[in-house]
Order: sequence, then C-alpha cells, then structure tokens
Amino acid sequence: MRTALIQRKTSETSIDVEVNLDGTGLYDVSTGIGFLDHMLEQLSRHSLIDLKVRTIGDLHVDQHHTTEDTGIAIGEAVLKALGDKKGITRYGHAYAPMDETLTRCALDISGRPWLVFKADFGTPRLGEWDTELIEHWFHSFAQAAGITLHIENLYGANNHHVVESCFKALARALRVAVEIDARKADAVPSTKGIL
Repeated sequence: MRTALIQRKTSETSIDVEVNLDGTGLYDVSTGIGFLDHMLEQLSRHSLIDLKVRTIGDLHVDQHHTTEDTGIAIGEAVLKALGDKKGITRYGHAYAPMDETLTRCALDISGRPWLVFKADFGTPRLGEWDTELIEHWFHSFAQAAGITLHIENLYGANNHHVVESCFKALARALRVAVEIDARKADAVPSTKGIL
C-alpha cells in the first residue's frame, strides 16, 4: 500500500495528514474552513485517494496560513506516498463539468513544481473561504507534491461550481497519474531514470 503520514507543526498551524493512494476515496477532513473541507472531500472521493486531514490553524488572524499549510501537508503526503514513483502513469488530465461550468486539468508528476491557474471569481468568499486563497491552495499543493499542474476554468457562472469543478478535475487527473501502469510497473517513467 502506498501510504503516508505527515505531521506539520508551526507557530501558525498544527496539521496531521494521512493518505492512501490505493484507497477507495474515504475521507475524514476538518480544517476549520467549511468550504475547504467540502473541496478536500471532493478531491478524495473522485481521486479514490483516502484522505484524513486534521488542521488547527490561526483562524483568528485569517485563513491564509490554514489554507497554505493544509495544501503543503497534503502535497507532502502525496509525494511521500509516491516513494520512488516507480510504475506510475505520471501524466493525467481530466475535464470536469458541473452544470453550466467546465474545467480542464492536466498534470505531470514531474518533480518540477509549477502551477498555471486560470479561474476568476465574482465574489470575495464562498461560505467563509476567501476566494483569493483558492489559487494559493493549488499552488501550495503543487509545490509540495512536485507536480506540474495546469487548471483552467473554460466557462462557468456559479462560483461554487467553478471551484468544485477545479477540485474534481484535479482529482480525476490525479487518479490517473498515480495509478500503476501494468506495462511498466518496474520502471520510473522518465528517460532520466528518476522523477
């Protein structure tokens, strides 16, 4: 089983994350930010990655540290669970429609973290989550996981749908990318020999 446990403790947050890349999409998430919890539940369910998250953050200041550090901890857990990345499919892409909204995600578990994020929000908050922090969550996750991540909302009017389709597209692309390729299960998918 490709599993990992990450404990991240700073003066701003205390986070415990567990992942199982070969799971069934079971989740148990608590960050103190309801909408972020909802998105992480979608990420788990649609990637089939079991995800347990316990975040206690300085929400009396604002949501920035909680959002950022949760993204970092989940990214670190995924990276650790991938191990030497032997046999993974490596690349993944997905389109996620949600009513009037459509989002595209393409990613490469490359060891070269990068984020291209194209989505606009017409409201400052969804629930209590500041929409300016949504891109920051994806950035933190991609950096910590070592993933080249491109997410583009192609169209959509409802802000809830736009964000949810971004997380669902990531989930489906990640599901493909972390799968073991039966034809090359014994090899790292790179001409360099490492990722």
